Amino acid sequence: MDSPSAGYTFEYLIETLNGNSQKKFFNVPKLGGTKYDILPYSIRVLLEAAVRNCDGFLMKKEDVMNILDWKTKQSNVEVPFFPARVVLQDFTGIPAMVDFAAMREAVKTLGGDPKKVHPACPTDLTVDHSLQIDFSKCAIQNAPNPGGGDLQKAGKLSPLKVQSKKLPCRGQTTCRGSCDSGELSRNSGTFSSQIENTPVLCPFHLQPVPEPETVLKNQEVEFGRNRERLQFFKWSSGAFKNVAVIPPGTGMAHQVNLEYLSRVVFEETDLLFPDSVVGTDSHITMVNGLGILGWGVGGIETEAVMLGLPVTLTLPEVVGCELTGSSNAFVTSIDIVLGITKHLRQVGVAGKFVEFFGSGVSQLSIVDRTTIANMCPEYGAILSFFPVDNVTLRHLEHTGFDKTKLESMEKYLKAVKLFRNDENSSEPEYSQVIQINLNSIVASVSGPKRPQDRVAVTDMKSDFQACLNEKVGFKGFQVAAEKQSDTVSVRYDGSEYKLSHGSVVIAAVISCTNNCNPSVMLAAGLLAKKAVEIGLRVKPYIRTSLSPGSGMVTHYLSSSGVLPYLSKLGFDIVGYGCSTCVGNTAPLSEAVLNAVKQGDLVTCGVLSGNKHFEGRLCDCVRANYLASPPLVVAYAIAGTVNIDFQTEPLGTDSTGKEIYLHDIWPSREEVHQMEEEHVILSMFKTLKEKVEMGNKRWNSLEAPDSVLFPWDVKSTYIRCPSFFDKLTKEPAASQPIENAHVLLYLGDSVTTDHISPAGSIARSSAAAKYLTNRGLTPREFNSYGARRGNDAVMTRGTFANIKLFNKFIGKPAPKTIHFPSGQTLDVFEAAELYQKEGIPLIILAGKKYGSGNSRDWAAKGPYLLGVKAVLAESYEKIHKDHLIGIGIAPLEFLPGENADSLGLSGREVFSLSFPEELFPGITLNIKTSTGKEFSVIASFANDVEITLYKHGGLLNFVARKFL
Repeated sequence: MDSPSAGYTFEYLIETLNGNSQKKFFNVPKLGGTKYDILPYSIRVLLEAAVRNCDGFLMKKEDVMNILDWKTKQSNVEVPFFPARVVLQDFTGIPAMVDFAAMREAVKTLGGDPKKVHPACPTDLTVDHSLQIDFSKCAIQNAPNPGGGDLQKAGKLSPLKVQSKKLPCRGQTTCRGSCDSGELSRNSGTFSSQIENTPVLCPFHLQPVPEPETVLKNQEVEFGRNRERLQFFKWSSGAFKNVAVIPPGTGMAHQVNLEYLSRVVFEETDLLFPDSVVGTDSHITMVNGLGILGWGVGGIETEAVMLGLPVTLTLPEVVGCELTGSSNAFVTSIDIVLGITKHLRQVGVAGKFVEFFGSGVSQLSIVDRTTIANMCPEYGAILSFFPVDNVTLRHLEHTGFDKTKLESMEKYLKAVKLFRNDENSSEPEYSQVIQINLNSIVASVSGPKRPQDRVAVTDMKSDFQACLNEKVGFKGFQVAAEKQSDTVSVRYDGSEYKLSHGSVVIAAVISCTNNCNPSVMLAAGLLAKKAVEIGLRVKPYIRTSLSPGSGMVTHYLSSSGVLPYLSKLGFDIVGYGCSTCVGNTAPLSEAVLNAVKQGDLVTCGVLSGNKHFEGRLCDCVRANYLASPPLVVAYAIAGTVNIDFQTEPLGTDSTGKEIYLHDIWPSREEVHQMEEEHVILSMFKTLKEKVEMGNKRWNSLEAPDSVLFPWDVKSTYIRCPSFFDKLTKEPAASQPIENAHVLLYLGDSVTTDHISPAGSIARSSAAAKYLTNRGLTPREFNSYGARRGNDAVMTRGTFANIKLFNKFIGKPAPKTIHFPSGQTLDVFEAAELYQKEGIPLIILAGKKYGSGNSRDWAAKGPYLLGVKAVLAESYEKIHKDHLIGIGIAPLEFLPGENADSLGLSGREVFSLSFPEELFPGITLNIKTSTGKEFSVIASFANDVEITLYKHGGLLNFVARKFL
């Protein structure tokens, strides 16, 4: 798939770097002169990639000139982009690698060479999303998660034996106190935590201490229940060129991408060029805070990039976001993130690049920038870019970048004008400029159901009470006024407690978004330290947990001495990877569950993540708030969100004195000093060693050694999908959709979580029936995310979310009506009947269909259910791309029209045909069985999308390239 002539058109632009013949680069500024100088930095990166990969076929000279003429061509032309590398995470990465393995089978069947099927660019796959919290707080007292795997079948605990809770000082002559964890533990759990290959430090003596039981046990169960998937990943790393697997227990995809995989400037043989990346995680955008162009595109497009094809995008508008002023001492970077998120949502930046400039940028550390960039999917931008500057270089130096490489990096970036300098008064020209004064941002949380609903902490109590009064909706729970003060007694661990509306029952400091920022994690630790020292505690029934994004976080929490205080409040480290954030929370106690049900209480979860859609954490926890890590700890101590921190105390100290949040809130100076002392080179060095050394479980794992993967027909994890079953050497003509029934009639803001859930598999679901018929018990079901390598499970899990609201049913339920028989069935069962009857299916939907995480199974699942088209008012772009990429037609109502205005009930039968010559934005005519006819828009943005649809999707198109 590689083009040997890439870059040939502009070969005359190649120069040596400051006379160093060993380092060459394309001097792109010479191509454009003043045109280049006004380009936003992010567009300059696109232009360099276009120049370097120009081969006259996949990348044409016309494409290069269109990017150079960005000022006049933005939003009007499609351009290809060749990223330098790809990052996969395991939930969305496993279907990509399974598709690669299946493609090898298909290519061989049609007479091609399967060995040609491999990534054409560096691809890193991080095993990070399979961690579930089977054990938390005290590992001995906790039972395994009923929704997880079977401990007995997982095998005995590993040779890495759990150590005694007594932490000896090892005879150090500098000992000034006992290392006994008893005084600083909760429920007899150890306070120091770390995974293999990363030393944990005793906070009193800075000496290594053992791993905790919780981490060992959670890791052991993870390896047991996910053995087949891990073996498949290990086979992939050996069978495919350019594939590297980051072992489980190392860290999150987007954080490892930031801390280890990022190059900033690539050096391939003797050629220098900017680092850039796409991947199957919506938070790939984090690296834009480091000056690396990158965004999430989902599994289908990523597979194409891995095979040497470009990503095609509309040349984007670039919104310049000028940051001015400085934030006050009580505002964290998370508050800045939420403030910018709200502002950019109001401005409207969907489908655009955002680029930051102004005096306020230099006041933000790299971790602040990456946190801001990481949240860009929440305000709809493709990415949020911070150009490389002196702050970036200092950060890279502190993280162990080779000084010689840093020097050449700086010279190169300045030579091609990709280095931002505060002294340079001339800024690029932007499509639009907005200003945000950092002074105006206040401490906030987000909720109770959507990340965009921001609430100032000072307004939290009044806002929550308003939510109780509001009708059921995005902000309302509609609790009768006379019941809003109800309390229910609950007995837990021999003590009596009162639960009420607003009571916190889940408090989780987790990896997504926040743990990449040491300042907020250290602030949480300092707040916990002050709280413990003053005598404050967290009620024991609250399900607390700490799941860092990588061992680096544990390292600095431990070495700074705050980890035991977090543990004392119940925030014990449970493992490394997505857990609560993707719905893998540990179950609440029966006593709490019964109390919540008895009082019909609106209880709350508070987490430092980025997703909290209703029902995602636990179906009995109705209100969920996103908050910075220190605020998660604060709300856990308070035990309720129905509190005004300004006027109401968190609790009392040992003397009975009332303690307020401002009494224990750490100052910016305290946090900054601790960050400087403990976020150091050794942490990044440790991560590097962990990635390169792996761990004992991973290193000893056996995997096949073959060109084709030896599929096991009995496997319930890895299955050869049916996408290529009808593949022919040439694509067939587009077929009409005749007499199609509506599978689902949906409203606005249907998320990819609604379409293809990632959490636990309900015991009554179609997927559960499939697994039960194959001899599995509910304890072995695992999650949908972990089983994305099995199309049979994922098809049955499509539209299986308990919060799915199908207008045919009239209440939240994963059900629909099979109209020929009139039966109300699980969505899969109805679709299965339709397929047996040879009836095609469509979906009716409202605005923003497919919002939320990028998730290719949200398109693959409906395709395998027999869905031929979706008819919606509007789409989330990534999901619309996925629909086209799998062969489903994305249709849009004409502006101002929808199913209601057209008088559609969804019970009609629909027919439409496609002309032989399709073009972007073509209008098609739909006929219904009631005689009603209306027009819709075929939402194809360009000729490439039309080509992919005609091939039956991207996978078929790519497979044919190997024949």
